[in-house]
Amino acid sequence: MEPAPLSSLQEEVEGEPAGEDSSAFSAAAVPPRPATHALHKYAPLDWSAYFDEERRVVIPGTDDIFNVYTAGSEGPVVFCLHGGGYSGLSFALAARQMKDKARVVSMDLRGHGKSTTSNDSDLSIETLTNDVIAVIRAMYGDSPPAIILVGHSMGGSVAVHVAARREIRNLHGLVVIDVVEGTAMASLVHMQKILSNRAQHFPSIEKAIEWSVKGGPLRNIESARVSIPSTLKYDESRECYMYRTPLEQTEKYWKGWYEGLSDKFLSCPVQKILLLAGTDRLDRALTIGQMQGKFQMVVVRHTGHAIQEDVPEEFASHILNFISRNKIGPNGVEIPGLIKKWGH
Repeated sequence: MEPAPLSSLQEEVEGEPAGEDSSAFSAAAVPPRPATHALHKYAPLDWSAYFDEERRVVIPGTDDIFNVYTAGSEGPVVFCLHGGGYSGLSFALAARQMKDKARVVSMDLRGHGKSTTSNDSDLSIETLTNDVIAVIRAMYGDSPPAIILVGHSMGGSVAVHVAARREIRNLHGLVVIDVVEGTAMASLVHMQKILSNRAQHFPSIEKAIEWSVKGGPLRNIESARVSIPSTLKYDESRECYMYRTPLEQTEKYWKGWYEGLSDKFLSCPVQKILLLAGTDRLDRALTIGQMQGKFQMVVVRHTGHAIQEDVPEEFASHILNFISRNKIGPNGVEIPGLIKKWGH
């Protein structure tokens, strides 16, 4: 449900390989599991093989506690925001690829994963934006390290809004994954049908993982094994697993996620890159902006909407190249000559 291409939106929602488009739906924390007899091929994988730490970030003065995964100890911070219905583990495989050269932080947004808030159903763009700013401040105070914001689908919209607010000190980059205002807005009219057509109930976590790659939005079995469990919850009354995030109940927020996104993206005063799956079309504002050199665009082939999950090695290389090309170090842009001088 994000400014992703129409197909991407459908994929994310439907879980159908929409090609370039599967937007941001997945979801949350997993309770005790009943006995299952699913194939080992679809058995869940633990986050600890990909991230170094899982921590709870308490927002002062609120009842909000955000679950955050971290990896790496050097370099700038790559702060990742997942799509609607996904979770912070959507970036697990990519984090493993990047953590030797960057500090990867991936949070479960409100209403997703293991995060708990006073109102999990408020997925308005304003609230989601405030949440991210609050988490960054709680983690780093007033002097954060250099930060690159990365957002997929709905999370891409949140990343743009955070950057546009200009409240994060030391923000040096913005990476938006597969979301374009024009196609996203055009897709909204179809979203409820897409959501209602996806599989809703699963007898086991393994079956949910299997569906996500056979009929759903993902193409990488390993990534699905890590990320899908955190998008589910166990329903005792129905004795099955369901989505942790009821996206179909968030319709009143959808328009706000994407409306005006292109102009806002272009206005952000940092280096920008737009990663698109397949052959998504740019809308008018982005087409003009690209012609004017306001951002870099990369089309990633052979992937669905969740680029970071389907091709994590390629995705990680694009992020690390972006960091290197823009000379973003742990504390900001590094200019070798100047650093040498300051060292003396």
